[in-house]
Amino acid sequence: MQWKHMRFTYTEANMLPDDHEINQEYNEFLDKFGEEGNLIVYGVKDSLLFTPSHFNAWNKLSMELGTAPEVDLTLSVGDLQKLEKRKDSVGFVMVPLVQDSILNKKQLDKLQYELFEKLPFYSGLVYSPDKKSVRTAVYLKKDIVNTPARKIFIEEVLIPKIAAFEKETGIKVYTSGMPYIRTLNSQNIIDEIGMFIGAALLVTSLIFFFFFRSYRATFISMITVIVGVLWAFGILGLLKYEITVLTALIPPLIIVIGIPNCIFLINKYQQEIQLHGNQAKSLQRVIAKVGNATLMTNVTTASGFATFILTNSQLLKEFGVVASICIIAIFLLCLLIIPIIYSFMPVPKNKHLKHLNKRWINSFVDWMEKMVRNNRIAIYIVSIGLLCLSIIGIYTIKISGSLIEDMPKKAEFFKSIRFFEKEYKGIMPLEILIDTKRKKGVMKLATLKRMDELQTYIEEIPEFSKPLSIVDLVKFSKQAYYNGNPEYYQLPNSQERTFILSYAKSSASDTNLLTSYVDSTGQYARITAFMADTETDRFDRIEEDLKAKALKLFPEDRYNVTLTGKALVFQKGTKYLVNNLIISLSLAILLIALFMAWMFRSFKMIIVSLLPNLLPLIITAGLMGFLGVPIKPSTILVFSIAFGISVDDTIHFLAKYRQELIANDWKIKKSVYAALRETGVSMFYTSIVLFFGFSVFTISSFGGTVALGALVSVTLVFAMLANLLLLPSLLLSLEKSIANKKTFKKPALRILPESMEDEDNISEEK
Repeated sequence: MQWKHMRFTYTEANMLPDDHEINQEYNEFLDKFGEEGNLIVYGVKDSLLFTPSHFNAWNKLSMELGTAPEVDLTLSVGDLQKLEKRKDSVGFVMVPLVQDSILNKKQLDKLQYELFEKLPFYSGLVYSPDKKSVRTAVYLKKDIVNTPARKIFIEEVLIPKIAAFEKETGIKVYTSGMPYIRTLNSQNIIDEIGMFIGAALLVTSLIFFFFFRSYRATFISMITVIVGVLWAFGILGLLKYEITVLTALIPPLIIVIGIPNCIFLINKYQQEIQLHGNQAKSLQRVIAKVGNATLMTNVTTASGFATFILTNSQLLKEFGVVASICIIAIFLLCLLIIPIIYSFMPVPKNKHLKHLNKRWINSFVDWMEKMVRNNRIAIYIVSIGLLCLSIIGIYTIKISGSLIEDMPKKAEFFKSIRFFEKEYKGIMPLEILIDTKRKKGVMKLATLKRMDELQTYIEEIPEFSKPLSIVDLVKFSKQAYYNGNPEYYQLPNSQERTFILSYAKSSASDTNLLTSYVDSTGQYARITAFMADTETDRFDRIEEDLKAKALKLFPEDRYNVTLTGKALVFQKGTKYLVNNLIISLSLAILLIALFMAWMFRSFKMIIVSLLPNLLPLIITAGLMGFLGVPIKPSTILVFSIAFGISVDDTIHFLAKYRQELIANDWKIKKSVYAALRETGVSMFYTSIVLFFGFSVFTISSFGGTVALGALVSVTLVFAMLANLLLLPSLLLSLEKSIANKKTFKKPALRILPESMEDEDNISEEK
């Protein structure tokens, strides 16, 4: 019933909190000039465009798009205008560059010459600096940019019309711009949710069946996790959260995390049936023995996700809330559905229990026991060696704030991004807001000269396109005043200032091209530059240099200059997330340490239990450094997810270890090996399911999702080995100091009934 409230996000992720300084500056800019990410561009690099039939088709395409109600303005070769002096009064008039349809090649050659040689104003805006490619700019109405109307326009108007042009002319068109990228990227996310859910169900069911060789057990598990997935969508709808690139991962995560719950419960049920054949007693013991331990494992996993709630990022908060609720929900579903269904079914036959005596599984358990018994020193040496190597790798990790790095590399729109980066230096807007601190201060010649100098400086930075501001209109005005001579495309001098600026002011109101570059009071101006995809370290240097140059040109006592725009907000958001990663991971470790303290009432046991779970995280971080996988919004989730899940194995092992200690009168060696033999199989099964379950994410077309899946999979394999080899080794090596009745106090949570007679009585009473 709550599915009807589900909706997909129409804005890109803002990872900064609302009250962050960068966000406040960006919102102040939006208050002055409105939404900045409203530009869609499409371009061609083909000499065939400049033939009469193709050129007219190109102009027709622009005119058709310009009539759409969602479009504010189109800027194409066919609707370009040039400034000319008015004959009747002071000022300029905008005259169309193309008066009628182009009928012959001679007219087209003349137009080409005039555009490329006489109109430098349009360089970098309509034609590329090398004059080899041409593009059309489509400015959407600012109030529809973050609404479903944008998606409808792009999918039902823009894409079909461009496809029709390509079919008619045979010319390849590249389309880009933030609204276009966001729309197609969102669609990719929507498409992949279904793919992930299907792949996760297929992979986990196949592995489950391979282990259990039971259609019944597989079917029950699949039904349970499918209900969990339906609940996940319902929770998203209930909370009115948008589906983002992060929350889209939750349904398949529920499958991957839910199946291990099913494995532990069903495996224990079958072990009990094999032991004594009493169905009621078996189900009661499943709930009593495994239920408590599984509750703790799910609470720790949920805690790993819940730490994101304590960050100030809305994106992470929503992910943390939904993921933690869904994990507790899937635990309850498993604990309720599995015993209830089995209670209505006949007792499993011998063929269903064969997997419990598989030779290769027993061989694996024997190998683990042999390693722990005879090679503890080797386990410690390997662990310390991996730790030292990983620390070296950690120092080489880079941070990436790239907006397009995680986008599907094979997608057509990604190829278009690269085309515009090469031809026009990028599509991500960086804005510079200049406050002159007085009304009409922008049109002062001194201010315009400072802006021009800053624009010249920006143009020299290889990552930036040619910037655009009111300065360009003033230069265009001077060129028009001197009868269109391109040599006069420059700012007026002090003698020309009075009459040329008066011309420019009167013509600014007539042209809607650059009025959005000065606010209505004339106090604020903006300079817009588009930048290529840039590494975080390089971006930081550019930002520092730009601020220093702006400070030098615009003294603080007379001007306020602010750097903002989507490119900057995203870069800063990535850095903010990295800082939050450290906080959320520290909180996860603290929370899980508290759970351990509550369960085992032993400080030394907390340390011993955390070591095998921290080592895999350090190894993964080292691998990221060596393999060149940067820290970015998608990969920072790896650590909290992996830690929350890997601790589950520790809890299962230690819960069983404690049971064995009590049963074996505190004989440590016997208890460790007994715990290893019983939990080893379930831990191996669940780790394999988790490994292949998270590997499902590697089929994604998003680089970040691929990295997330691969890194979590690798981390969980290391965590399994650490929990099966390092943890028992530590328990045996430190037996005298950690496993006696004084340090190992009575747990707060009763994991097992005090005596088996109590259990049998309960079963008989039932």
